[in-house]
Amino acid sequence: MTKENAFASEFERIAIGLLAVITGILLIYLAIQGPLFLGNIHYKSNPVINNQIVGQDVVNLFLLSLISIAGGIALWLRKPVAKYLLIATPLYLIYFVLSYTIGWEWSSPTYAGNNEKYFFHFLFILVAALLIMLYSLSVFPKDRVARFNKKGLAVYSSILVLFLLVFAGMWMKEVFEVMVKGTTRGYDIAPTAFWLVRVFDLGFTIPLGLLSVYLLWTRPGTSFPIQFMFYGFFTTMIVAVNAMGIVMWLKKDPTFLWRDLIVFLILGMIVFVGFFYILRFFKK
Repeated sequence: MTKENAFASEFERIAIGLLAVITGILLIYLAIQGPLFLGNIHYKSNPVINNQIVGQDVVNLFLLSLISIAGGIALWLRKPVAKYLLIATPLYLIYFVLSYTIGWEWSSPTYAGNNEKYFFHFLFILVAALLIMLYSLSVFPKDRVARFNKKGLAVYSSILVLFLLVFAGMWMKEVFEVMVKGTTRGYDIAPTAFWLVRVFDLGFTIPLGLLSVYLLWTRPGTSFPIQFMFYGFFTTMIVAVNAMGIVMWLKKDPTFLWRDLIVFLILGMIVFVGFFYILRFFKK
């Protein structure tokens, strides 16, 4: 692909750049309107959930919005870094929107709120994330060769798989407690949020982590775009999860557990090290 058409058509380059910039602006707007600053958005859930919302809004405001805006502007300027910035955001944004739209206690008469007024803000981000993901995968560099040291890859893969399974075990233990006892930590105050997080993590986040390890061993030469998208999701998501945990600790949240935060902090270190490790061994 020549330099002139490396970003697909002019229309796609300009349109996707615009979607990315608007997405970044909306992330800033929603973070400011939420409990982090103005408190104008009242989510239909127990007020204690605001601790997690504040943590995620901090990450949206100071990380995801900047990546989206910088990626969109870089795309307008035809900078190669745009592809790397934009492909890192869609999976996180999809997870974020679904948790902020279907993760609330809509049917419970106990909670009141006004977050439905912001439905189209979240819908725009969701649609934009899907389009940015498809565009980024289509233009992402595919001229990379994987040159992994098998011993190093085996050590990294074993550590990542181990902690993914520990993560899965934590959530499955709580699911089994609900099945047996009818409740578990934090379940009674936000059952919809409980099931959404467990379904997405056990059915989406953890399987993607295991799939990334599988592809490193079976298709290392052709999976570079997928690996970069996966690790963009893992790094942004683990930053958000740890930010939530830290805010919960600072606010003395009754649902906070040191066990969870320690596991997520270790997972974060593994993911960050793994991201740089993988990039190091994908060469032109």
